[in-house]
Amino acid sequence: MKLRPRLPLLVFPAVLAMLLGAARPARAQEYVRPPADLDRLVQELFAEVQSDQVPYEDLYETLLLYYQTPLNLNTATREELRALLLLSETQISALLEHRQLEGGLLSLYELQSVEGFDLRTIYRVSPFITVQSSTGNAGRGPLWQRIAQEENNALFVRYERVLQQRQGYAAPDTTSSGAPASRYLGSPDKLLVRYRVSHQRDFSLGFTAEKDAGEPLTWSPGSRRYGADFYSGHFVLQERGRLKTLAVGDYQLQFGQGLLLSSGLQVGKGAETITTIRRSSLGVRPYSSVLESTFFRGAAATVSLTSTLRASAFVSRKRVDANVQSATDSLAGFDEFSSGLLLTGFHRTANELANRQTLRETIGGGNLSYTSRSGNFSAGLTAVDTHFDKPLQRRPELYNSFEFRGRHNLAVGAHYSYVIRNILLFGETARSGSGGIGTVNGMLASLASNVDVSVLYRNYARDFHTFYGNALSENTRNINERGLYVGLKVRPVARWEVSAYYDQFSFPWLKFQAGAPTQGYDWLVRVAYAPSKTSLLYAQVRTRVKEYDVATAATRNLALTAPTQRRSLLLFYDTSPTLALSLRTRLQGSHYREDNGPQRTGYVLAQDVSLSIGRRLRLGGRYALFDTDDFDTRQYVFEQDVLYAFSVPALSGQGTRAYVLAEVKCTKHLTLWARYAETRYRNQNTVGSGLEELQGPRRSEVKVQARYRF
Repeated sequence: MKLRPRLPLLVFPAVLAMLLGAARPARAQEYVRPPADLDRLVQELFAEVQSDQVPYEDLYETLLLYYQTPLNLNTATREELRALLLLSETQISALLEHRQLEGGLLSLYELQSVEGFDLRTIYRVSPFITVQSSTGNAGRGPLWQRIAQEENNALFVRYERVLQQRQGYAAPDTTSSGAPASRYLGSPDKLLVRYRVSHQRDFSLGFTAEKDAGEPLTWSPGSRRYGADFYSGHFVLQERGRLKTLAVGDYQLQFGQGLLLSSGLQVGKGAETITTIRRSSLGVRPYSSVLESTFFRGAAATVSLTSTLRASAFVSRKRVDANVQSATDSLAGFDEFSSGLLLTGFHRTANELANRQTLRETIGGGNLSYTSRSGNFSAGLTAVDTHFDKPLQRRPELYNSFEFRGRHNLAVGAHYSYVIRNILLFGETARSGSGGIGTVNGMLASLASNVDVSVLYRNYARDFHTFYGNALSENTRNINERGLYVGLKVRPVARWEVSAYYDQFSFPWLKFQAGAPTQGYDWLVRVAYAPSKTSLLYAQVRTRVKEYDVATAATRNLALTAPTQRRSLLLFYDTSPTLALSLRTRLQGSHYREDNGPQRTGYVLAQDVSLSIGRRLRLGGRYALFDTDDFDTRQYVFEQDVLYAFSVPALSGQGTRAYVLAEVKCTKHLTLWARYAETRYRNQNTVGSGLEELQGPRRSEVKVQARYRF
């Protein structure tokens, strides 16, 4: 293994680590991990996001899970290292080779001696990793004692509310026909209680209770309502001899490339053009987020049959939201059917409550995986059998002709991953009960020490059906799509990085708002410069072109589609003049044009400030100006929030957006957060629409959270 010369900044800690290791081999050097800058990391992975379909809850949940239970570099597998999305395949191979030749790391400082690990990589990944001895769990005492003594053991309580009264909370009224008007049945308060104690590769225990704004707190066992609207709980054991994982309660599954089962940190296309296109096969994982539709409820287990062969089995049974209707056709063969699953998780109005948990979903299946002793080759088979107690029957629209219909869907698939020198090949192919085929195959390669490329081809048939899949795609689901993605990352000189991708896609069958087969493309270029370890400057351009329906003459039988173009520009600067002060400036704008029509624009300029005052107080805030022509040119901007929460508002119209955030460490055990945000609009007398409409040009939000660490 070729060793990199150590930089002067880290010479003393590294030498100290080696000396400590020589005197006391069993102990690693004490290292204080830096705080996780999730907002900056998410921006690096996501790039400029102009979508409200991204599962931010899962993203933040997974990143925070890594921060709270960091990955042990001395025991992490290749697949676990890939799941971080922060290391290239060459860096992972170099780390595993270093571990094999030199033994376990004594300190995180030793990473600088691993080929390919530059300072930027080390600082970027350090909040999510640790270096510990590989002592078994039993050596730390019985399970109950390990749970009681675990440091990662905390209770969270959160409250948030919009201060202005919205239309949905107005006094009951009636419509012009005399029927009661739709309104929210609960208070405008949003409440969350979350408890979790966990240790990496040992156990995880937790529960969550949530009430969204507008949802009533009701105790009605007959209608399956027990106070809060949503509850979640789990208990997971890991590394018990041949039993690698046992999960009871709520859990997630992640196998292959996500065609059939995918969850967690799946960020899709973004400025990280190499590592994010591949999914990691992590198997059974605990679930503690508040998304009400992306998890399984029941039991799952993974068993090691041999040193290279593992088998997983799972069963899930839960009720999901759906729009259930009575069948009017006596020849249909059923009395009730569902026109589709509802994924919002909101149960605020009488109509939303009528759709709550009306469909029973039962899922069973398993996975059989082989991994070579070197870890360079893996392959597996996956089966997922889904059954609903009422059939799904989509609306009789032409674009729904090949959508799933019925009660039962059996999907089976095979996946593989192979590392050869500096090339990683991976893929998965699956078949659903309808006969539709879905396949995704890709390659990651390091052409030189400073050049990485990625290629991914995908083809999802118009009748390919999967309910928990999330492989890379332009659509929100893996159906009716063909595409070829090519990514590039170049580091021409020190501190500079250029990343780019080009994605060509087509939709062979009709889609919503596209009455004919369509196609499009998406490309991005980002140039980043890091003048120091605490500063980052980048400029980014992105263009996306997709075809949608346009107005046609009444005499035309076939729909006419035309390209819609969105082009965006992003300038971002992040610097920390001192250890206590951090400044961020962000300017982003976009152009939007439909069918060669007039060009519409939108932009936002935001300035962030973060300040640490002593060891107990941290303040943060933002002031932003935005101006958009309409909702199509709205701007999404990440905001700092309380721990375990996220904020990505859609800014539309003209106005300002500001927030302040305070974090106070009251005692060793108690930490408080308080956040106030306000959006002011110009030339508007109302904000929002429908039940969310409020009078006046201002919308204010308050959020308070407490964490008690046991």
